[in-house]
Amino acid sequence: MPQRVSWGFFVVNWQLGSVWQRSFVQGKLRFGYQYVALTALALFFLGAGSAHAQSAPPSRDAALASRDVVDETGRSVRIPQLAQRIVSLAPSLTETLYALGLQDRLVGDTDYCDYPEDAQKKPKVGGAINPSFEEIAALQPDLVLVIKSLNRYDTVRALDGLGIPVYATDPHTVHEIISSTQRLAEILGAPDAGNALAADMERRLSDLKGRLAPLPPRTVLFIVWAEPLISIGKDTFIADALRRAGAVSIVDSSQSWPQVNLEEVVKLQPEYLVFATGHGENVAHDIDTFSGVPGWRLLDAVHNRKFAVISDAVNRPAPRIVSAIEDLARQLHPEAFAETPEKEKIKKENPPVNERSAASSASEPENREAAREEARACAR
Repeated sequence: MPQRVSWGFFVVNWQLGSVWQRSFVQGKLRFGYQYVALTALALFFLGAGSAHAQSAPPSRDAALASRDVVDETGRSVRIPQLAQRIVSLAPSLTETLYALGLQDRLVGDTDYCDYPEDAQKKPKVGGAINPSFEEIAALQPDLVLVIKSLNRYDTVRALDGLGIPVYATDPHTVHEIISSTQRLAEILGAPDAGNALAADMERRLSDLKGRLAPLPPRTVLFIVWAEPLISIGKDTFIADALRRAGAVSIVDSSQSWPQVNLEEVVKLQPEYLVFATGHGENVAHDIDTFSGVPGWRLLDAVHNRKFAVISDAVNRPAPRIVSAIEDLARQLHPEAFAETPEKEKIKKENPPVNERSAASSASEPENREAAREEARACAR
């Protein structure tokens, strides 16, 4: 239907104080009439254009440009329908984006986002505690990811003030890490990747649970810091990871990172000391050092060199934590993973199809290289 447009203008009449003023105005009126006519004509076309613009319905794409979601801290956040430029302010969130295959959307992360190796090449915005807001803004993100246990609320408020949406995660158990990963994948428009990753994590944990079910758990001391001695509380996701690996922490504290009395540790005598590090040789050196330190040398675990070393993945609430759990379980309960003689014999006599194929073509260099590449891919 044609749009109706109403238009007009006001004429203001005023009384001048002298004859000279009246004659001056009258002398200018001829020019004024022409000016008013042109102005009225311009207002007519502008009014018609404005009325047409206001009557046009918003496009469907504009209506779907953003949506409101509730993050894991209970905040309502308006985020883009499909975030294309993401900044991560936590190593665990960076790992999660890579695990979901969304690394191309990651335009920046922190100085401590070091896994996988490609994450080190991303533009850096400083530390997780005190990031550079100038660097973040310069990257023009349409979404920033934070985690409550690491990032400060002041950071969230500052980014809100800059008009940058912030979505926060807050997992406290291994199960919540899995569900948080699924939820984040859904928020970022990759639900299939999130569901597949979650299913794989659940399957591996279920298999591990079946292997460890007949075995009693090992008592352990998880060492975050040696001097002063810092461990983990019972309600942390790390404590939950230990339980899933067939271990139980001797530290019974509601604090997340409690300072522990070494005398109490000596009384409890943990069977194993557990370290999270990427350098096993350093831990061996620590054990040697402990053997000469009063208090530590009274621990049977130190005297018998009973310690387990796993990657720092156990410190990060990201999908890779399942690998750390499996690694720890193998060190604490090797008997659960030992093959019986009968199983080994059957396996040798009936190798998997892929192994038979590789063996039959061992003389061909190209096939050998392909087999090695496949093995590397499985390891990743």
